[in-house]
Amino acid sequence: MVSVSAVSAIASSPAPAAIRPSVKLPAWLEVAKPRLIPLLLATTVGGMALTAAWPLDPVRLACTLVGGSMASAAAGVLNCLWEQELDGRMQRTSRRALPSGRLAQRQAFALAVGLTVASVLVLVLGVNALAASLALLGLCSYVLLYTALLKPRTTQNIVIGGIAGAIPPLVGAAAATGHLGWSSWWLFSLVMVWTPAHFWALALLLHEDYRSVGIPMLPVVKGLEVTAGAIRRYSWVTVAMSLAGVVALPSGGWLYGLLVLPFNARLLQLSASLLEDPRDPRRARSMFRWSIFYLFGICLLLVLARTPLATAGAPGALVAAALHLAPAAAA
Repeated sequence: MVSVSAVSAIASSPAPAAIRPSVKLPAWLEVAKPRLIPLLLATTVGGMALTAAWPLDPVRLACTLVGGSMASAAAGVLNCLWEQELDGRMQRTSRRALPSGRLAQRQAFALAVGLTVASVLVLVLGVNALAASLALLGLCSYVLLYTALLKPRTTQNIVIGGIAGAIPPLVGAAAATGHLGWSSWWLFSLVMVWTPAHFWALALLLHEDYRSVGIPMLPVVKGLEVTAGAIRRYSWVTVAMSLAGVVALPSGGWLYGLLVLPFNARLLQLSASLLEDPRDPRRARSMFRWSIFYLFGICLLLVLARTPLATAGAPGALVAAALHLAPAAAA
């Protein structure tokens, strides 16, 4: 499994400062990138909710989430190892555990190996071999496909490399049923098209840091205006793709369809605002933050749509709560 974002900032710029985590983590935990794991687990649960087997047995559910967390953590450690030299040259990452010397390479590699082995064992023994294989595929695609191959070579790195971040829904579906139905591939596709708009909003904030070390992120190569236009287009594709959840759900699709509308409206509003002034860091930051909440929200709606209350046709309270949720979170 893989990170769907790198939440970080440039120290010399006032805009990203609000994004930098304020809590200092132990070196061994920092390299595992624990702040990225909750969103991956949310999409894993979303993949489960799309199957007829939902809700899962608590033991199987716990094993899936624990195994997935360890696979994601292993991917984070390997990413830090691969990019240690690059991190040391970038202002925003020079104080990370490996380039700063707070953690030795040997220790980090041993941690990555241990997490990978433990993840596979938990998923094989507690879930099934397909879920374990997909989690391992996500790990490898993040480290080898995105980090090593695509990131230093092409502006489309996150478009193609987003495959890794979209694998958790497949892990969830495999854990629930032992196979992959078309609904799980829908959520995989939704995460794929969501990823560029999400990541490029962050890249707008960090483009000078990427430029300083020659990483060809889209705003570095094509400029801020082109990047904002691309974010706008991918936001529209994300909104269109999200509506297919109405038929992807085994039940409760009508409820999901109603509740997703304010989330989509806010995403389009923020992407339009960013296109008006791509150089305004506040607009980029708002887009970035909402994109995170948006994907969490999609997964929450998938779970809500499968509740007995939704199935029983008594959605009034759920609808009212969700319609107030999006504006409150945006504020």
